[in-house]
Amino acid sequence: MGYGKYVLFRIVNLIIVLGIVTLMTAAIFDSAMTQILEAQINEMVQNDLIQYIESMKASGKTPTQEELREYEKSRIELYRKRYGLDKPFWIRILYRVRDVMTFNLGEATSPQISFAGSREVKTIILGYLPNTVFLFTTGTLITILIGLLIGLQIAKRVGSFVDRLVSILAMVSNSLPMWWTGLLLIFLFAFQLRIFPAGGLHTIPPPEDKLLYIIDFLWHLTLPLLTIVLVSFGGWAYIIRNLVIGTLQQDFVMAARAKGIPERKVLYGHVLRAVSPSIVTMSILSIVNSLWGAMITEGIFNWPGIGRLYWVALETNDMAIIIGLTYVFTLIWLVALIIIDLLYGLLDPRVKVGIGTTSS
Repeated sequence: MGYGKYVLFRIVNLIIVLGIVTLMTAAIFDSAMTQILEAQINEMVQNDLIQYIESMKASGKTPTQEELREYEKSRIELYRKRYGLDKPFWIRILYRVRDVMTFNLGEATSPQISFAGSREVKTIILGYLPNTVFLFTTGTLITILIGLLIGLQIAKRVGSFVDRLVSILAMVSNSLPMWWTGLLLIFLFAFQLRIFPAGGLHTIPPPEDKLLYIIDFLWHLTLPLLTIVLVSFGGWAYIIRNLVIGTLQQDFVMAARAKGIPERKVLYGHVLRAVSPSIVTMSILSIVNSLWGAMITEGIFNWPGIGRLYWVALETNDMAIIIGLTYVFTLIWLVALIIIDLLYGLLDPRVKVGIGTTSS
């Protein structure tokens, strides 16, 4: 199978998998969403009744109980038809899958969730996502860079003091919960040393000057960003170390050294090239994971990101937000997997991208 056909195959596969996941999600949450919509309809009908009675009184008429019942019945039928509740279960599910897959995600049902006055799920997700990218994705990129640099250096000094120290730091940092580390840093830097704020995006009220606004944002970003890097970089350094150590024992590295190629060129030109597919795979998956944010950590730092949005949606039983987030991140994951497959074939000449087309 050629490269173009393989890409097309993976895109079709992505659409099928995305449709199946969306179908399952819609079916699982249908009962809860139906109950929420029924409650909303009842509330809207009651408001309509109040307005109907007031309009009748304004015209000098008093509606009878029979007229009120007929009006209420007609409004209920109207809203049920509008929201598709008059359709059978499987038709409702198919309509919901169609809407979700075309990014018609509806509106948030919880009054606690909105963005810039909008209750559209798509707008809310796009509004919260940049905050998560600024914090967690930036932290992930910094962690990868530091881990890569440290891992490459200690791999050349296996068994040294620095090697043992980094190994210990990796075990310690990976065992520390991020939210707990965040609490310690808040106590130290925000309440004891008073260097950084305890949380939030900006000082209240935020600075009006654009430059001061950016500086204020970066000031608030520093402490949670430091928490992420501190907890994560040791694990990355240890993984890179082990990948490089394993590759250093390969025959092609021994041959390069025997030819008199400088050690730096062997490390960065041969070894790093060999382990790059694994590093790229881990990096892409880590970046995709970072887009989810972290519920507890965002709560600790009062950071309005995707993790906090998900937490509020779960607390308030906002199914529109939950289904929207599930769909968006399923799509991102599937796209990331396709990118990994394609990059793997470009980075490793021993692999040809396609079905059953590998060569050694």
